[in-house]
Amino acid sequence: MMNLFLSPSPILLGKGIGMIRIIIGLFLVYHGIEIFFPETMNSYLQWDMFKGPYGKLLVYTGKTSEFICGSLLTLGFLTRPATLIMIGNFSYITFFVGEGRFWYQEQHPFMFALFGVLFLFTGPGAWSVDRIIFKRKV
Repeated sequence: MMNLFLSPSPILLGKGIGMIRIIIGLFLVYHGIEIFFPETMNSYLQWDMFKGPYGKLLVYTGKTSEFICGSLLTLGFLTRPATLIMIGNFSYITFFVGEGRFWYQEQHPFMFALFGVLFLFTGPGAWSVDRIIFKRKV
């Protein structure tokens, strides 16, 4: 048993990725659900970077993509397309809204972008609609 634990070989890789995907998806739904709360959305529009003519579009597009990508990731449905949107959204937040300070202040959105890259390469893992539709074993 100790050899298996110390081995570089994966242990329950598909199930581990599936668990992480579901948790990350639920976090994204939690952040994106703000789109249904006008007072919260209006508070974002008070930020200097969103006071221009496209501010409302940026805020609503970002929160909508968080909600949709989170829902898709939670289900493991259209995982790779969802991750591309997720990577784009959180890279924009990290490097434009947060001025690229991913080593300190913008770690949270940067980590979501990195998880997007992870799921882009690994796929959804276990317990996914993609697995059912495309009949792939994990």
